[in-house]
Amino acid sequence: MGTPEFAVAPLKALLDAGYEIPAVVTVPDKPKGRGLQMAQSDVKKFALERGGIDILQPEKLRDESFLKKLESYNADLFIVVAFRMLPEVVWKMPKKGTFNLHASLLPKFRGAAPINWAVIQREKETGVTTFFIDEKIDTGSILLQQKCPIEERETVETLHDKLMEMGSALVVKTVQELENGTIAPQPQDASALTETTAAAPKLNKTNCRIDWSKTAEECDALVRGLSPYPAALATMQTGSGETIEMKIFASEVSDKKGSKAIITDKAIFVPCSDKMLEITSLQPAGKKRMGAVDFINGHKNLVGDENIRFI
Repeated sequence: MGTPEFAVAPLKALLDAGYEIPAVVTVPDKPKGRGLQMAQSDVKKFALERGGIDILQPEKLRDESFLKKLESYNADLFIVVAFRMLPEVVWKMPKKGTFNLHASLLPKFRGAAPINWAVIQREKETGVTTFFIDEKIDTGSILLQQKCPIEERETVETLHDKLMEMGSALVVKTVQELENGTIAPQPQDASALTETTAAAPKLNKTNCRIDWSKTAEECDALVRGLSPYPAALATMQTGSGETIEMKIFASEVSDKKGSKAIITDKAIFVPCSDKMLEITSLQPAGKKRMGAVDFINGHKNLVGDENIRFI
């Protein structure tokens, strides 16, 4: 059961390891883009290409016809990767239970966006966890874990790909050990969690917006933790009163200090609580992604403007 690319890799790994996967459960097709063409999930696309796999796309997971179809497979195990919260009637169905692959070292970063928040909170390591699903979100007994270091300039894009590969191998290993009876589920202990490492809430326009009152390191971590998707958000106000909404994809912590934004012929510097953050890659609303120099070349009137503000 899964939806995005992150769920495709474990599915492929299980099939390549010789396991029988009679069906996948994924989200219904949805209209996407300007033409509102019906878009398929990555899991559905893969299942169609691979062939021989039933594809179930229920609107509601408690639908009687869907539940009867699930029961008909008489499955030993359900495996969940980046999907929806399952009702008890689903996760209790298979003989050996239902386990989930989560992209953090649980109990850290429970929630919808664990890879992003591990980078945003400047963690030194993260990892992947398989655990049995229970009534709450990401709280079930841990089966296996594997650690992964977070590099100094890591972005969510690079970390995602590393954890996807690592998670695929861990899913196969978890199935093997469940099959052999060599695994001992361990309850989660969340007592040592801090406020910043306890949760990985869904990303939205509020928590993706850069708070310039924070340190340059914190602002840079937010940029890296959201690049390339969904991207950090900022608003530039010019001295002439123009407002430019933008996404910021890349930045560097500068040694410069100051209380005002600086735009030169080649660089954009924004003041944070301690140092300045240099914006190196951005996308103004309605435009394509571009480097800072390209943006400046299209806005020469901003060079030397002492009244620019970022909010």
